[in-house]
Amino acid sequence: MRIRTLKVEHIDKTYGDKQLFMDLTFALTTEDRVGLIGVNGTGKSSLLKVLAGRDTVEKGSFDHPKDYHIEYLEQEPVLSEDTILDEIYYGATERMSLLRKYERTALALENQPENESLQEELIHLQEQMDQADAWDEMTRAKAILTQLGVPKLNQSVQSLSGGQKKRVAIAKALIQPADLLLLDEPTNHLDNDTIEWLEQYLPQYRGAILLVTHDRYFLNRITNRIFELDKGTLYTYEGNYETFLEQKAIRQEQEARAERKHQNMLKQEIAWLKSGVKARGTKQKARIDRVEAMKEKTFDTKEEHIDVPIGASRLGKKVIEVEGLRKSFDGHVLFEDFHFLFQSGDRIGIVGINGSGKTTLLHILAGRIKADQGTIDVGETVKIGYYTQEHPALDESMTVIDFIREEASVVTTVDGDEITAEQMLERFLFPRPQQWVNIRQLSGGERKRLYLLKVLMQQPNVLFLDEPTNDLDTETLTVLEDYLQQFPGVVVTVSHDRYFLDKTVDQLIAFTGDKQLEHYYGNYSDFRKWQKEKEAEAKQTQEKTSHRPARKRKKLSYQQQQEWATIEDDITAIETEIENVEQEIAEAGSDAETIQPLYEKQQELEDQLEEKMNRWEELSLLIEQLKEE
Repeated sequence: MRIRTLKVEHIDKTYGDKQLFMDLTFALTTEDRVGLIGVNGTGKSSLLKVLAGRDTVEKGSFDHPKDYHIEYLEQEPVLSEDTILDEIYYGATERMSLLRKYERTALALENQPENESLQEELIHLQEQMDQADAWDEMTRAKAILTQLGVPKLNQSVQSLSGGQKKRVAIAKALIQPADLLLLDEPTNHLDNDTIEWLEQYLPQYRGAILLVTHDRYFLNRITNRIFELDKGTLYTYEGNYETFLEQKAIRQEQEARAERKHQNMLKQEIAWLKSGVKARGTKQKARIDRVEAMKEKTFDTKEEHIDVPIGASRLGKKVIEVEGLRKSFDGHVLFEDFHFLFQSGDRIGIVGINGSGKTTLLHILAGRIKADQGTIDVGETVKIGYYTQEHPALDESMTVIDFIREEASVVTTVDGDEITAEQMLERFLFPRPQQWVNIRQLSGGERKRLYLLKVLMQQPNVLFLDEPTNDLDTETLTVLEDYLQQFPGVVVTVSHDRYFLDKTVDQLIAFTGDKQLEHYYGNYSDFRKWQKEKEAEAKQTQEKTSHRPARKRKKLSYQQQQEWATIEDDITAIETEIENVEQEIAEAGSDAETIQPLYEKQQELEDQLEEKMNRWEELSLLIEQLKEE
């Protein structure tokens, strides 16, 4: 593998009057898997755009090989109006151009199977694919498209749903050969099966990866380095997210010790000056200058955090009781015969694949849409706060403080204290100067954080959260999780964020795909483990049934007779081929490029041998049974 490096040196970037980052210097090499983290609004997405060439910097330089290619998955991808095929196989490289032509011709031939011209063109393209050694590239692309569930390649991009477009954009980014892959919130709007597949795929990616994500399990499993963007400065840590948390705690403790030492020295210097010790004028002036300089020195020990001690309205014994709910769209039943009793203190997660009906169920419980059948009985004291996935458009001309005051100027804490809107904004990482800026100047993540604060300021006693983790930074999520754990009311969350679900819920309502909603006690990881065990048991049972020889057969079928006649020769041939490959591996010595494909061929042959041996055993048992009968 060639090691290729991107060097970034002393770059500065501002947005309006805000300095996003300054004097950033770092390097990215082929095997780097870097997670970029920081509070919303610090410039994470801006840094990715700068690296992708979508934005510029005021100062600094970039150094990389001339043919260095960067692929960029935006948080909200903008795709062309062409077909999926044109989108994912874009570019003028030989292989991409060849794959595009081959797929286009193959699709045309499907519609016109008797067209001799197309048949000849496909044969010609197959020869070109052989010469360019492009079949592996196509196999990899097909595997990616299958795992992501991308629709037919000749379909128009503009006919796709938002979720499908995101999957096409991810496929496009993964299929294109790149030295550096930039991913901005790649797990947004993906179901957990797809996220788990990405976790397995990305560590084997051929280039460097720099990603921004709120999914802390994903971040922890993919990365081997962490970049933290904090107040314009970039801190780098070796290791994954778990290691970063440990190292950051050490750094902050070191900063705190340095600040304490500095303050003690400053006190000593001031005391010395006040004591009136006689000294020559030049020395006295030097001490005064040193004291002034020490006063100006700052330390990064003020840890920003969100403290949300908002109280909730009183909640009576009766919360929400659901009887016999049923809902369908366009003849497709999402769920039916759903019964549930929500009780005070419940922490419930709603999970399922995209499009299964999770948000629909939440809308029904909130009274926003009606069920086809069934009843919902809501207690008189219930006050619902609803954080929606697609929140209403915020009035961009409003200031941050006016937007919050529109809900409440003062809120009451669980201890009965009153906190002003200004104070609440500060606790949500909006310092006083930023409270007077217009909403249009906020980043996407900052707007989400502001909207979340407004929902909490309603002081609800039942919280409905629809994908609350999308676009929120990890620090905000950590404190939100802590708040939800102490929240005195009921929390119902729709989320695909496994870490968030593990920390905030102890029950799940699961869409299983068979119209019935399943109730499970435990967190998401427990549920997923239980689900996989059930799938493994079902598969094992199915295999036992399918491999069980038929008892009533009186003779072998013609096909089985032919198979039995040649199977031992087939086994011998495969064993001989394995021995030849092993000899080639031994002769290759330490030549990694030669050995790798040989190892892969050896594994493939051993799998074939195992399959043949299993089949020989099945036929042997069947023959013995026939003899006994």
